[in-house]
Amino acid sequence: MKRIDLHIHSRASDGHLAPTAVVDAAVAGRLDVVALTDHDTVAGVREACEAARERPIRVIPGIEVSTRHHDAEIHVLGYFVDPGSPALVGHGEAARERRHDRARRMVGRLQEQGVRLDFEDVLREAGPDTASIGRPHIARALLAGGHTRFYGEAFDRYLADGGSAFVLTEFPTVREAIDMIHAGGGLAVWAHPPLEMFDSEVRTFAGWGLDGVECFRPNTPPAESLLFETAARALGLLRSGGSDWHGPHRSQLGQFAVREEDVLELLDAGVGRPTGLD
Repeated sequence: MKRIDLHIHSRASDGHLAPTAVVDAAVAGRLDVVALTDHDTVAGVREACEAARERPIRVIPGIEVSTRHHDAEIHVLGYFVDPGSPALVGHGEAARERRHDRARRMVGRLQEQGVRLDFEDVLREAGPDTASIGRPHIARALLAGGHTRFYGEAFDRYLADGGSAFVLTEFPTVREAIDMIHAGGGLAVWAHPPLEMFDSEVRTFAGWGLDGVECFRPNTPPAESLLFETAARALGLLRSGGSDWHGPHRSQLGQFAVREEDVLELLDAGVGRPTGLD
């Protein structure tokens, strides 16, 4: 039985490892199929897929698009995308500028609160090959500078939605993200759907062309996974699952895996899709 993880990040966004190193970690974790789904960028996809050619593993090219829906931030995963798609490349370039501007403004708010942190500290933590700056990079810089005692404290004290350093940024709508992923040849899947808004929104998203729902995640209660899975089946949506892994600082890649039978329809739906990587 194959071991699968369809939600993994690299240093192209806010993960800790370069795409090739992510593939190495996945092989070491005995995974057979993974999806690289960096935040708002496909910059690491080609490297990861090329690395997989020499290793006993399959990499699905993906992305995780941040969106705004009413007052909530919703993430939409794209699977089997073409990393050369003008829609996705253009989104990545625009998102990079927005994220850099947002990070600078958040650092400014931290400085106003007496935190001695510079934007260069954030860039240092992100690394030179990061295509998308995010709040995790600021959190790492705060921890590295001794401003917090542990990583999560940065969000608790400053960076969480509504926190003292939080800055709202422009995101595409869920519908725009779905259309963008489809334009890139991919399948659009609602990532880690919040339980409190799932019932009220999933039919709307399905009506906009949503292809699937992420049902299986670490630490998600079985009853909750079953609720997502049941609703997805009733609406004719595909089921997905993954660890949302960002690096070995929290867990080893492969500690969580999805059963092939649980995501087989999604994998089958990706067969023959032109990703531009063949």
